[in-house]
Amino acid sequence: MARIFISPSKYVQGPGELKALGEYVSAYGKHALVIISAGGIKRFGQTLEASFGAANLSFTYDNFNGECSQDEIDRLVAVYQANGTDVVVGVGGGKIFDTAKAVASNVDAPVVIVPTIAATDAPCSALSVIYTPEGQFKEYQFFKSNPNLVLMDTEVISKSPVRLSVAGMGDALATYFEGRACTRSEAGTCAGGTSTQAANALAELCYNTLMDEGVKAKLALEAGACTESVEKIIEANTLLSGLGFESAGLAGAHAIHNGLTAMPETHSMYHGEKVAFGTLVQLVLENADELYEVLDFCVEVGLPVTFAQLGVSDASYERVLEVAQLACAENDTLGNMPFTVTPEKVAAAMLAADAYGRAALAEE
Repeated sequence: MARIFISPSKYVQGPGELKALGEYVSAYGKHALVIISAGGIKRFGQTLEASFGAANLSFTYDNFNGECSQDEIDRLVAVYQANGTDVVVGVGGGKIFDTAKAVASNVDAPVVIVPTIAATDAPCSALSVIYTPEGQFKEYQFFKSNPNLVLMDTEVISKSPVRLSVAGMGDALATYFEGRACTRSEAGTCAGGTSTQAANALAELCYNTLMDEGVKAKLALEAGACTESVEKIIEANTLLSGLGFESAGLAGAHAIHNGLTAMPETHSMYHGEKVAFGTLVQLVLENADELYEVLDFCVEVGLPVTFAQLGVSDASYERVLEVAQLACAENDTLGNMPFTVTPEKVAAAMLAADAYGRAALAEE
């Protein structure tokens, strides 16, 4: 199998870059379909309209309905076709990005991704996570190319709720360990081949950046300050993790996340918060040396380390085994681990991770 590395065509990060969005988008089309939430329009509508106007760019807003489901994708494809648009712009969070990428792929249009938070590594990838309308994981959809442009306005992102940036750290936390597992098992990656040295190096840099800068960045964000640590964490959450997960591979942590969607109580938790717990579970499965370093980091920045912190009060073996069975589905990524994984092993690792988390919290 070939070694393959993929990435967006362009990545832009810096304060105030949202004001230049129209100029960037005009390189790809003349009439943009802007997928955004009603809250996003309220917060950023004036900036977007001024930016598009300055670039002589037409646009059509459409409010995102809240779930990246096939029904929502199909609805927005119809909106795109009815309005004569020629470029898709997704402004907001992860499910908006994934929907925008899927819509653009369906109509073979360029896509520009504009995160207003740094909560996931979704912006840079050539795939979308598709859910049912009720919010349960359904499938991954893969596309022929990555976004044409990812634009990160760090001034905007640093003003978003701190919990979202911390959730992004949780998502990024899995990158190195999942990539390492895929390299050891020679598993295929989302890029369509096996991992490269470049992808593994980026994944390791992502992890080291979290360990070095994560706590400092959280404290700065709580003070309303966009410091160099914040800039580095935004890049780690988005670019390093995005390139790392896609070209180095997914394994246990994200499969555990997907399994947790079987527990409705967890639907209110952010993607990265569940992935952080999934990372702990993967490290328990591996009996990895980094387990306690990662556990301590999660506690220090406020990522969930127990079922209770995920909103689950009933973590009986039967319920946990149901999660483990879903996580071990043939179309998911637990099979990329470098050893045989069974639902029973995963359930045991989840219960152990919860116990380690409770012990760590008791020591605070």
